[in-house]
Amino acid sequence: MEASPSEERREEDESESVADSWAAHVEEFQDDKETVPEVEEDSTDDGDEEVVKLCCKDDYATDIFHTLKEFRDSFLLTDLNLSTEDGRSLHVHSPVLAAVSSLIQESLSRNTQGREDDGSVVGLSTWSLSLGSEVDRVGLEAVVEFAYSGSISHLNEDTVDQIKAAAQTLGASRVLDLCAEEEESTGSGGQERKVRISAAEQMRISLQSIKQLLTDKLGCDVVLEAVRKPLHGEYITNEFIGIMFCIIRNNTHKAKNQGSSPESHQACVPLPFLSASELEVLISCSYSGVLPLSWTNVFEVTSTALQLQYQPALSLCLQFLQQEINPDSCLDVASFAEAYEMVQLLEVADDFVLRQFQKVACTSKFKDLPANHLLKYLNSHSLCVPSELVVFKAVVAWILAKPKIRLQLAKELMKAVHFPLMTFKEFKEVQRLNMWSDHSLVELYEAIFEDFCSSETALQDQCRIYLPKENLVLIGGDQISEDMASRNISKELWFGNSLRNHTGVKKAVEWRKLGEMPEPARFCHEVAVLKGQLYVFGGKKYYGINDMLDSAYRYDPHENSWERLADMQEKRSSFSVVVLDGKIYAIGGLCDPEYTDSLKQIFSFSFTCPLDLPLSGHVAKVLQGQIFVSGGLNSDYSCLPSMFLYHPETGSTYLENMSQPRAHHCMEALGDCLYAAGGITTDTNNTVIDQLACEVYDPAADSWTAFTCLKVPHVGAGSVVMEGKFYVLGGYSQEDYSDTTMVHRYDPATQRWENMGKMPGPNNDIRASLLCLPSHFPGSSVNLTNVCQRCREPDLRSSCEQNSEKKT
Repeated sequence: MEASPSEERREEDESESVADSWAAHVEEFQDDKETVPEVEEDSTDDGDEEVVKLCCKDDYATDIFHTLKEFRDSFLLTDLNLSTEDGRSLHVHSPVLAAVSSLIQESLSRNTQGREDDGSVVGLSTWSLSLGSEVDRVGLEAVVEFAYSGSISHLNEDTVDQIKAAAQTLGASRVLDLCAEEEESTGSGGQERKVRISAAEQMRISLQSIKQLLTDKLGCDVVLEAVRKPLHGEYITNEFIGIMFCIIRNNTHKAKNQGSSPESHQACVPLPFLSASELEVLISCSYSGVLPLSWTNVFEVTSTALQLQYQPALSLCLQFLQQEINPDSCLDVASFAEAYEMVQLLEVADDFVLRQFQKVACTSKFKDLPANHLLKYLNSHSLCVPSELVVFKAVVAWILAKPKIRLQLAKELMKAVHFPLMTFKEFKEVQRLNMWSDHSLVELYEAIFEDFCSSETALQDQCRIYLPKENLVLIGGDQISEDMASRNISKELWFGNSLRNHTGVKKAVEWRKLGEMPEPARFCHEVAVLKGQLYVFGGKKYYGINDMLDSAYRYDPHENSWERLADMQEKRSSFSVVVLDGKIYAIGGLCDPEYTDSLKQIFSFSFTCPLDLPLSGHVAKVLQGQIFVSGGLNSDYSCLPSMFLYHPETGSTYLENMSQPRAHHCMEALGDCLYAAGGITTDTNNTVIDQLACEVYDPAADSWTAFTCLKVPHVGAGSVVMEGKFYVLGGYSQEDYSDTTMVHRYDPATQRWENMGKMPGPNNDIRASLLCLPSHFPGSSVNLTNVCQRCREPDLRSSCEQNSEKKT
């Protein structure tokens, strides 16, 4: 039955009344910043000039000349035939040869000028050049090879004269330089040669020369007709010019069939869907590999590159979109990627929205998000929020942007807010909105209030599940037995499958068993991750003497398998390992029976420059491509406050000391700084005590600054940085030797330590790392796709059955 006009007016009035109610109280609601820190809304000042980033590919010249060589081998677009008197004939691209040969460039100039004089331009015509007797087969092939590769493979004492003669005739000055270097090295009796210009640099020089040909309109036998302005181009780009060639060949084939000779007309390619400015940018990129991009033009350029399937520009655009993405642009990137079915880019954009949701929700573009997209984000297990109040405020802000049409979605959207997880203080902010007094929202409020007032039994099993991009993995370590009578060494591996926000500020890591290391169990060992694989080195297998290990293993998570590697040259424990430039370095540590100052590369086992003094219990980390080493114990078992840079070739450079000595601590690189926490120190009586103070090192200022102290000891703990937060896991207390079974996380944004629950098992002298586990891995986050709506836990049968039993 259709509604009467009076009913329709009443519904409209009620909608307007509710909308006014929401709007009237939103200002007061948004001003309260005590419970959850607000993020200022991103905005772009129209008066400010947007920064343009010059995006480039370092090996662009190499790639393009490699493609040109493939073209030449296939006789594709070759327009010049070079021949010698000894019968050698080579088909080449005239602009490529003109970039290294003044003779070819002059011939190309005369050829072009002659065509302009007689009023014709040879579209895809070819021309020939016969060389004199001074140029033979060997010399010509060498010059052509140099033009396409930047090097000459057969330049030696036997061929240098022939190549030199050809280079002189062709006016190839850079080839003559190579010949001179070869003669000099031959005449020097085998002494060390001078450093030559690399082949890559030679190709960059050639590419610049070809670009100059375009400026001088030499060799430009194609006209690309964009909107309003024709542009001259030439065949020197890779995938882009491949498509252009197909169009040109098709056009000339049509002309030939219609009885007109393509040799008598300039090849013209109409591109009516492009503006002249867009085409100029792409042509410039094809000659330089450089693309100027900003958020003002990147979507337009990317769209054009997609239409033309111009891979070099498209790669640079995608690189820009992924690396420069920010809270104000991420939703535009997601929308663009979805429209063009760019799956990988869409994953990056969606992931950014989810990980930075609080900031994104404060932008103006968030209010224009389609309802289905908002629900997708709100229901995702990758949604990262500090509290449920953040989710509620985001929903309210979205509805208030268009209340008349979005109020009907309020019930569905509020289902995504886990109200029982709020504190009483947070829920009071929800209640403060006078909109709930409107009769059309009474039912919704009652449902929300009932949800918040759930029983304690139900609350124990409710949480918001968050899946990190990488899994936090714990390896080995030891722990005290339940009866406190003995310690047990472990070979177990555990991984954090998810992070969980429980009621209020209660948080926890959901741990699952990953497997076990090969024998023996170990502690005081070291780990590293290289190319997605986990490496485990050394350590101790017992608590006595002669119990150190030199074994090394590699774990492949995709195969779920272990591989025994060659043993290290020394048995080590309490040492440190870093990965730098694809190499793994083991630094210092304890050896049987003394400390070591050695440092070596794993697995070539070549020793590098030693440390200045023996160290153990120190920490080494890589930041900005450099190895930093902090603290540790010297041979007298004294804690050190030292901080120094270590270079494998030149040794140590000392920096500003920490404010207090520290050993068996944690240090991690976070942003542009190094954060140190936990461990042991010494008091004024030189007594070893727990170190609770924490400090951060700024390499730019070479200074340390204190930050929030730990509340409990963490000696011999594991540590990682995951998604911008510093995790300290387990350890023990030096003062009473009790285990610290807690996980603590430091958030630089709030400058607070958060309790993240308990360790799953071993927790002393343990090592932690981040590892990407495959989605098919048993027990990994893929199993969270089925979530029980009753308890919001993974539907693994266990938790729901327990809840049913409790309620029964």
